[in-house]
Amino acid sequence: MAEPRMERGGHTPKRVFINNTDSYASQHIAKFLSECELRPPAGPEGQTKTEDEEDREVPHQNQRAEGAFQLVGTASDPPEEDRVCVLEQYRNLSRDELLSRLMDCDVVIYNVTQHVDQVEEASWAVSALHDNISHFSGPKMFILISTVMTWACSKSVDPEDPDLPFTDEMFRRRRAHPNFKQHIELEKRVVKMGKTNKNFLTYVVASGLQYGMGEQILHYFFKTSWLGLEQEIPVFGDGNNIVPMIHINDLASVIQNVIELQPKPRYLLAVDDSNSTMEDIVKTIASALGPGEIQKKPFEEAFLVQDWSVMEIDSLLVNLRMDGVHLKAPFSVNWSCESGLVENMALVVEEYRQTRGLLPLRLCVLGPPAVGKSTVCKQICEHYGLHHITLIDTITETFAQLEKTAQNADPDADNDDSAAEAQEQLSSLKASMERNGGILDEQQLVKVLKDKLMSNPCRNQGFVLDSFPKTYEQAKELFYVEEHDSEDGTTLTYSKRITPEFVLCLDASDAFLKDRVMNLPERQVQEHNYDQEHFLRRLATYRESNMEDNTVINYFEELDISPLYLEITSSSEPDCLLLMQKIFHTVGQPRNYGPNIQEMEREQRRRAEVRMKREAMQQAEEESREAEEAGRRAARWEEWTKGLEEARQQEEELLEVQTVPMRNYLMEHVMPTLTQGLIECCTARPQDPVDFLAEFLLKNNPFNY
Repeated sequence: MAEPRMERGGHTPKRVFINNTDSYASQHIAKFLSECELRPPAGPEGQTKTEDEEDREVPHQNQRAEGAFQLVGTASDPPEEDRVCVLEQYRNLSRDELLSRLMDCDVVIYNVTQHVDQVEEASWAVSALHDNISHFSGPKMFILISTVMTWACSKSVDPEDPDLPFTDEMFRRRRAHPNFKQHIELEKRVVKMGKTNKNFLTYVVASGLQYGMGEQILHYFFKTSWLGLEQEIPVFGDGNNIVPMIHINDLASVIQNVIELQPKPRYLLAVDDSNSTMEDIVKTIASALGPGEIQKKPFEEAFLVQDWSVMEIDSLLVNLRMDGVHLKAPFSVNWSCESGLVENMALVVEEYRQTRGLLPLRLCVLGPPAVGKSTVCKQICEHYGLHHITLIDTITETFAQLEKTAQNADPDADNDDSAAEAQEQLSSLKASMERNGGILDEQQLVKVLKDKLMSNPCRNQGFVLDSFPKTYEQAKELFYVEEHDSEDGTTLTYSKRITPEFVLCLDASDAFLKDRVMNLPERQVQEHNYDQEHFLRRLATYRESNMEDNTVINYFEELDISPLYLEITSSSEPDCLLLMQKIFHTVGQPRNYGPNIQEMEREQRRRAEVRMKREAMQQAEEESREAEEAGRRAARWEEWTKGLEEARQQEEELLEVQTVPMRNYLMEHVMPTLTQGLIECCTARPQDPVDFLAEFLLKNNPFNY
């Protein structure tokens, strides 16, 4: 039943439509199909290939000539520039516009495993295409990617043998979970639509829970383990339910085989060969990325996880043993994880890290004592979310963990190797410290530090190694592994998992370091053991070790790791900010999870509280300044007023003193004559009193000689 469109010209790629290309499953299926390469059409049945044709055949079953499929599809979000696997993306189309796009395609794929709102659209699409068969330019294929939840309530195959799996042929006896009734009705409609006309083939692919390539439904467990904030990873429910699963690329390979082989069965189960329980799955994830411990919780608590919808929670609690028998033959699925997630956890974890860009950052900070290494390390760890590794903390933590493991041994256990091993290692470390005056010997010190760097937290987020290694030999021992071939074929003698990517070498003049130590508070001097004699001895030892032929820096340079040399000349805040900016520019962007919505809201609330406190403090300070200024103004006004009053009184007193002689003169010589003149004027009542008074004063002037 080869399609005419495929036959025309022999090598014409098929145009494939897929819905919701920005969703997890559709995105990776589209990416997988876009990378499939076109193979020449098979010859007539029974026709033998020539030797030249056989020579031209590519042995790998998934290799093809270029351009097997042209992908188009709908999207909810604006098109992304890096989504080159989809040639055309449609947004906000009307039903008529969407039908026109579907009619242009050879294959229509509808994925309804993630978004329940797509069930109604898929039902409309298959019906609309069926109603327009007469307008087809050639045969078309409709593939529905459904979910095994349409089998969730099916009765056991054999009540006496619960281990018997469900298979594809039993699809007519399947019973859906109550929340997936719409899905099973859609499956029945799709199968029915494909029975009426040979030009319209329909398939239902019931997919197990999808995993791989960054994760979707299992992302909560991966992220919780990777972050390492929980000591135990939760398992909701009893964890004994068997979960049918399939790697997303394996599901895409199944879809590819359906398109190319057009198998006779119209209903296919897409599941891998695993029969893992939910407990096995979570425990394996926790061991690969996190603490390795799980804690069973009531399944109701799963509804508190904001990452999951009700549909996804139902899928995690399903209990089905299934076998996709139709995937065996004639299919040629290029399996990534045929044996399941648990057996292929290392591959899936690496995909998870690469897809989400969760790559560890590894740094080593070296330099003389008191140059500021620990301060720089703490700021780097805070900026990038890394682990600060110091010798003292690592040794203390190792002792605490070994003591806890040894003390918590189960007395009823038949074979508790971990407790015995922890006790033996603890005794060995204590004996070493007793022999060396409270210090571990170098071999055990390197082993303790190496175990720390190989721990899941350091392998997940990365680390900043503070002031170690100190010598060439320590570096070689710490990062050494037996010779092995790298991905590019070169032979390596060091571990890429723990060897730093960046080496920062801080330095400062001896005079600057001595001056800094002299100005440190006494508490810090005691904390870092920076008393004068000990500090000078450590500084001299560091300078001497860096004069040797083989230094730590030489070791990293031999590995083509170029150190970043940073000269410290000032302790001022602006200079420190410039130093950190240079380091951040060299190291680049963080490679871990950014803050989620809740964390962003908490950070916004924290910043708002800080801003409000700062504004309140500023307002209080402003009010205090204004009150002080008002007090000062009032005091100045009072002082000025008082001074003004005193000046006025002084002027009056001075004026009083200055006017006494004149007043006495007037009272003695002028006032008697003037008074007599005024009396005479009043008596005479002259026509011109002023002139009369003037003449009287001239005539009776007592000084008229």
